[in-house]
Amino acid sequence: MKTFYITTPIYYVNDSPHLGHAYTTILADIIARTQRQRGIDTFFLTGTDEHGQKILGAAKAKNVSPKEFTDSIVVSWKELWKKLQISNDFFIRTTDINHERTVQEIIKKLYEKGDIYKGNYSGLYCVACETFYLEKDLENGVCPIHKTKTEYVNEESYFFKLSKYEKQILDYLESDKAVLPKNRKSELVNRVKEGLKDISVSRTSFNWGVKFPFDEKHVVYVWFDALINYISALWYENDLKKITFDKFWPANIHLVGKEILWFHAVIWPSILFAIGVEPPKTVFAHGWWTVEGQKMSKTIGNVVDPNKMIEKYGLDAFRYFLLKGCSFGEDGDFSETLLKNTLNNELANELGNLVNRTTTLLSKFCDSKVPKPTKSELIDEALIKESQILDQVLIEVDLYNLNEMHKKIWGFVKAVNKYISDTEPWRLEKTDKERLATVLYNTIESIRLIAILMYPIIRLC
Repeated sequence: MKTFYITTPIYYVNDSPHLGHAYTTILADIIARTQRQRGIDTFFLTGTDEHGQKILGAAKAKNVSPKEFTDSIVVSWKELWKKLQISNDFFIRTTDINHERTVQEIIKKLYEKGDIYKGNYSGLYCVACETFYLEKDLENGVCPIHKTKTEYVNEESYFFKLSKYEKQILDYLESDKAVLPKNRKSELVNRVKEGLKDISVSRTSFNWGVKFPFDEKHVVYVWFDALINYISALWYENDLKKITFDKFWPANIHLVGKEILWFHAVIWPSILFAIGVEPPKTVFAHGWWTVEGQKMSKTIGNVVDPNKMIEKYGLDAFRYFLLKGCSFGEDGDFSETLLKNTLNNELANELGNLVNRTTTLLSKFCDSKVPKPTKSELIDEALIKESQILDQVLIEVDLYNLNEMHKKIWGFVKAVNKYISDTEPWRLEKTDKERLATVLYNTIESIRLIAILMYPIIRLC
């Protein structure tokens, strides 16, 4: 693998970023940093989704233009990513002119191919998630995501021939790593087998969106527009279009929340098939976070602000907790008590004390210089064997088993702590200085390896 391309969803800027947004982006950052660390040329994309009816409504409520509204909101996203030390290579906005031009080029290509046609759409629409729903998809008559009533929409629309690509989508979904975790695949396959219907890709009831290139009465449906960001980001520099796209596409992984898996694993690959482009290698759908057993809600007042968590507990603790706090791909439950316990028990007591007592011993007995080891004993050989986990960690990252990655690293942290307790280097200065040198060398070398392994997650230097 010479290159690696990873993306987060582009986040809808109707509000400030919360725990769920931070989780997706931090996990993507950990993967990207690991790939760069092993020498792979990595492109990490994130950004914001800024079109649609909901944005228009929010802008009107504040008596500003939609662009003024999104320009003011996007600042908080970029500032948080900086605080979280997100290492993205590019931050895309769907209001960027180059993105809009790419969307229009693709619309024209699909229209010329006969895959887009004009018709009339009538049905149910949730403004909160900018999604069309069938009656059978609602839960007790409301949007299954936002639990709000949908609107009945009846307007002229252009449609994309999604039905044309049903066979290709089924073949794609059956490939080994197309959709992860694998337990999410069967639901998609069953839904596709029920039959794909052509989808509306334009709106006329409002005008905040990418203009249709051949019919300016229409704007591109926000979801169709948003999905294209994953390739428009690779086409920004005109002179490097072909080189950049050919270098990084297809994406290795689109990391998304489970609620938007359908768009990314069915609709997006269909668009790509239609324009003759390979689909992403993997769409990984992670779960949702609850807060002490309850869904995050402004009404309840339990929405977790990442900025406050960083201020209160520090960046390392927050990043580390989100990695280990739930099984990657499944739902997780956030609690400040658990975060605090993780900080105290693992980062402070297990890792912090390991580094602190080792450097203290090194300062006291070796003038803060790393000593040369002499003859090894069986306990030393056992630790050296434990330390040879890099390949295992990289395998887990390549399989997107990030919790297993963490377990392997932390297992080594525990092993080094046990090694110190068993060898008792503080007693060796008077009885066996050569043995002391070997023990301290092994411990310092172990901490160096831990720092390398933990670098994508937290900083030890």
